[in-house]
Amino acid sequence: MRYLYKSIATVFITVLLLSALNSSAGNKDRSGQAGASELLINPWARSSGWGGVNTANAMGLEATYSNVAGVAFTNKTELMFAYTRWFEGSGINISAFGFSQKVGSLGVIGMTIFSMGFGEIERTTVNQPEGGIGTYSPKLMNIGLFYSRAFSNSIYGGVCVKIISESTDDITGTGVAIDAGIQYVTGKTDNIRFGISLKNIGPTMKFSGDGLSFRNTVNGYQATVEQRSADFELPSLLNIGASYDFKFTNHRLTIAGNFRANAFTKDEYTLGLEYAFKTYLMLRSSYTYEDGMFSKNNRTTAYLGPAAGITIQAPLNKKGSAFSIDYSYRFSKPYKGTHTIGARINL
Repeated sequence: MRYLYKSIATVFITVLLLSALNSSAGNKDRSGQAGASELLINPWARSSGWGGVNTANAMGLEATYSNVAGVAFTNKTELMFAYTRWFEGSGINISAFGFSQKVGSLGVIGMTIFSMGFGEIERTTVNQPEGGIGTYSPKLMNIGLFYSRAFSNSIYGGVCVKIISESTDDITGTGVAIDAGIQYVTGKTDNIRFGISLKNIGPTMKFSGDGLSFRNTVNGYQATVEQRSADFELPSLLNIGASYDFKFTNHRLTIAGNFRANAFTKDEYTLGLEYAFKTYLMLRSSYTYEDGMFSKNNRTTAYLGPAAGITIQAPLNKKGSAFSIDYSYRFSKPYKGTHTIGARINL
């Protein structure tokens, strides 16, 4: 049976790599051609404080962003909330909620909800560029449904289907995307981990609604003419990561690395460190590099590279239940960085 699971994992990795060759070419000439860019935002405090470097060792509900395979490490039931002030000063806020539930002895199912708000924006027209005619508020929401499973003591895999919704008062766009990932654990104390995940694979999206129509004269008559929106692709990407744990009596130090191949933006390289005192306190930091980020003329990201975070966790009983508070900060310029705070309950 073990050989069967390893064969399944090998086929799965091969499929991911072949898909990545087609969808994650990393061609800078395609920059700006994808939509639904909110799929690239990490709403969770633990993994964002680590710069998303934990493709190989993300565990529990937090893994839904980095590598859905890690959700298979959920012990029983997990609930998580997070709130993000994205690029402090921009007025953009993100709320996220998720839960996961173990089914049987090996599988885990669950759902996540991502909601991004932009506040009230002044409505303007060509004839009234100063506004004064009301406001509107765009809404972005993603709902993820996932299943993860432990195929053996070393191999874990998972799949997530995301429903994408982008809308204003009179224009809407909907789509579907799939994430898939796998993790491999080895070493005498399970301290060596490898991971690969493919994200945001799906059909193109387009907008529709009354906001794309206008009044015009056709053959001498006033008529409502509807414009057709162009299709746009999803921002697919491939993550490949590895991590190593240095374990001591009451302490752990983890070093991790990750390569992200973006189909529509520049590729990213991330290194991260995490220190843990038992399960009570965790400190983490990371640095992400992409080509041209030190040049004012060639920069295509607002992030400066560093990120940091902290977790404080309190046990609730002797069975492993715990409550934790997470915080992360990502440095950026312009704006004043991105703050994320979250709460997690393991039952």
